[in-house]
Amino acid sequence: MSAFLQQLPALLGVVIGALGSYLAVVRSDRARFDRETAARWEERRLAVYADYARAVKTSVTLTYRIAAHLGNDPHPHPLAPADAAPAQAEAALARDPAGEALLLLGSKDVVEKARVWVVAVMEMERFLREEAHDPAAWRALLEGQRAAREGYYTAVREDLALPPGHGARWPLPPVSGSR
Repeated sequence: MSAFLQQLPALLGVVIGALGSYLAVVRSDRARFDRETAARWEERRLAVYADYARAVKTSVTLTYRIAAHLGNDPHPHPLAPADAAPAQAEAALARDPAGEALLLLGSKDVVEKARVWVVAVMEMERFLREEAHDPAAWRALLEGQRAAREGYYTAVREDLALPPGHGARWPLPPVSGSR
């Protein structure tokens, strides 16, 4: 029995060391799992944010082209409202699922900035449905849309902890001529 008592401290040291190693491995695995899960969700959010931006930007590009046909925008590829109607309907339909995914995975700030952006686009679409020829009013709508888009991208970058990006504010050539 005295030989057992002499080896008991060594045996306890081995047991405590094995338990400590086990707990360290479990904790390390849990931390790695949490990091990988966070990275996967971040990738999904980035994809949803980009899909939503692409869907809205499709609508924006169509409005530029229609506005050019009406003499309000300098876009080099004008498109008549009647010819654009099917593409506009398709673009509006594409915004809905992208918006739903955004509502599901987006942060509150990103969702709010997305709402501001799409409302600005809808105002542009409404202006074009009236077939108005008013380049100054169009430019004001365009600036509002660009500011809303910049707000959306800023919120996305903040949510994903990305560095600040380009504001995409390029000077536009003046609108020349009329319809």
